[in-house]
Amino acid sequence: MSTRFPFTAVVGMDDLRLALLLNAVSPSVGGVLVRGEKGTAKSTAVRALAGLLPEVAVVAGCRFSCDPAAPDPGCPDGPHGDGASGARPARMVELPVGASEDRLVGALDIEKALAEGVKAFEPGLLAAAHRGILYVDEVNLLSDHLIDHLLDAAAMGASHVEREGVSVRHAARFLLVGTMNPEEGELRPQLLDRFGLTVEVAASRVPEERVEVVRRRLAFEDDPAAFAARWAGEEAALRARIAAAREVLPRVVLGDAVLLQIAATCAAFEVDGMRADIVMARAATALAAWAGREEVTSEDVRQAALLALPHRRRRNPFDAPGLDQDKLDETLERFKGEEPDDDPDPGPDGPGDGGPSGGGGVPPQGGEGPAPGIDGAPEQAPEQAPGTDAAPEQAPERAPAPQGSGPAGERAAVKAGEPFRTKVLSVPGLGDGAAGRRSRARTQSGRTTGATRPRGALTKLHLSATVRAAAPHQRARGRSGAGLVVRRDDLRQAVREGREGNLVLFVVDASGSMAARRRMGAVKGAVLSLLLDAYQRRDKVGLVTFRGRGAELALPPTSSVDAAAARLEELPTGGRTPLSAGLLKAHDVLRVERLRDPSRRPLLVVVTDGRATGGGPDPVGLAARAARLHAADGTASVVVDCEAGPVRLGLAGNLARDLAGTAVTLDELRADALAGLVRDVQVDRSIRRAA
Repeated sequence: MSTRFPFTAVVGMDDLRLALLLNAVSPSVGGVLVRGEKGTAKSTAVRALAGLLPEVAVVAGCRFSCDPAAPDPGCPDGPHGDGASGARPARMVELPVGASEDRLVGALDIEKALAEGVKAFEPGLLAAAHRGILYVDEVNLLSDHLIDHLLDAAAMGASHVEREGVSVRHAARFLLVGTMNPEEGELRPQLLDRFGLTVEVAASRVPEERVEVVRRRLAFEDDPAAFAARWAGEEAALRARIAAAREVLPRVVLGDAVLLQIAATCAAFEVDGMRADIVMARAATALAAWAGREEVTSEDVRQAALLALPHRRRRNPFDAPGLDQDKLDETLERFKGEEPDDDPDPGPDGPGDGGPSGGGGVPPQGGEGPAPGIDGAPEQAPEQAPGTDAAPEQAPERAPAPQGSGPAGERAAVKAGEPFRTKVLSVPGLGDGAAGRRSRARTQSGRTTGATRPRGALTKLHLSATVRAAAPHQRARGRSGAGLVVRRDDLRQAVREGREGNLVLFVVDASGSMAARRRMGAVKGAVLSLLLDAYQRRDKVGLVTFRGRGAELALPPTSSVDAAAARLEELPTGGRTPLSAGLLKAHDVLRVERLRDPSRRPLLVVVTDGRATGGGPDPVGLAARAARLHAADGTASVVVDCEAGPVRLGLAGNLARDLAGTAVTLDELRADALAGLVRDVQVDRSIRRAA
């Protein structure tokens, strides 16, 4: 068994360690989501937690880790009666991003089920994680069908496996811990809400701390056993403190005044539902137990809010997570009850009053001194208050500079207009891409449309097709009993149709012809709306911009819609209109992406007024030839026509015809008329194929 990096040897990251320890004290808190840049030891800290958890009492021989004191009456290995019991270390089960559905929920022996009529079930990772930790690294990259199973198990505390009339249910209560890099995409809101606490981590900018990180990591890699032995004392002390806090936890009192503060805080930050109130109450109770106290204080509520609310107050994917700490303090003070030991100055070991740390910080210690391995948090810049723009404050309105003044006649970036809901744009035909919510595709989940011979392991049995394949051979196989004699060659895989995610590549005209402030704000608002739609439909997105003398790839294809929104907000305008350069750059991007991910079909969204005034001696002809390259590749295209004014030249419509796509105006993008857009795309392309 490999040696884990000691939990107490992790440098800094006090908020992360506190959140993990609170879940170790009270698993009902609901787990932790760790968000942060790559290379910040997120996984190291999470894996180290398993060594601190107490042993788990289990029924001997039970594959589902039933508790001897309260065995699951529906356990597939039961009934257990008064069987022997034992103990084992708490498990940390890792769910790989590329795991199959059978690996997560378990697999049925289809041949035995058909031939003998028995439920031969092989438990999956959900069963292994019962009464332990289920850890998902890069949880934001997890497939939707796996997320659905996680949501069901987290909500019900059990896993249900339904497979062609065979049903198995087993308990699956686990501590869900996930890590993610926000640059690679966001989580579905339903799964995000299932994490009790969230923590933002970043690498320290203090040279001395970075030196210590490197020193400890190199020492661990040189001799893991010796390094672990050096920290064994601190690990034992922390393990004992967790056990002591668990004993205190049932005696902790959550008074009515504190409950009022929790409810008022959740209402003030407009969180959805009641889960936030419950999580805050559990986290505040765990904080009190961790400090050795039997009464929850206002400071516990504040700490709990900083850990439980940031990911629940986000109103859309482009809002930065975090809390306005001044608003939090004002709310707590307003609803503060009479608490005998509520000291407004918690002293040097407390978290401070609205201090600079962006998360929970160190819990109140009740005079015991700091916990082993919990250091003071390094000073950080204050968090930005919610509702403020991440982009720098816009310069005051002024007359636009003439073309050619400054670099390519560049104008300052314009703030995007208010986003709105759009209707679906999809790629025609039937794809085989990653699961999503945009275009029709053959997928692992969805409605069954046919059957085929399995390629490799069978994942979805088509029962009737399997029976039809086996039926003609029963006499030759010497069938004598009631069971059907089934061989592997008879098995048929169900072909299912669902929805896939696509690569949505935006090509945005940022030239001088688009530079009117109100007009460019509306254009950015439209693109922001389409980005929000792409986030909800689990697409990858990319951003190409063109202006002045050429085009640039502002954002390579990524799952991080937040990054695309940030690039869009910073986009300046001005200069000539090299439309052909933008289309050629997009063609190069799509060519590379087809090699990297051939199953993900692209959707090209060109946002322009159709003018072409740069890029060569015949800009209009060059743009038409570049557009026909995309049409020859069969790329589905939509042109968002941004032309304004009483006289319209129809240039965007001409571009759409060269792309073999469809043109839609900004007004149509937000109107019900967009409902026919997908149909128009499909009809236009069918007509062109027939021609």
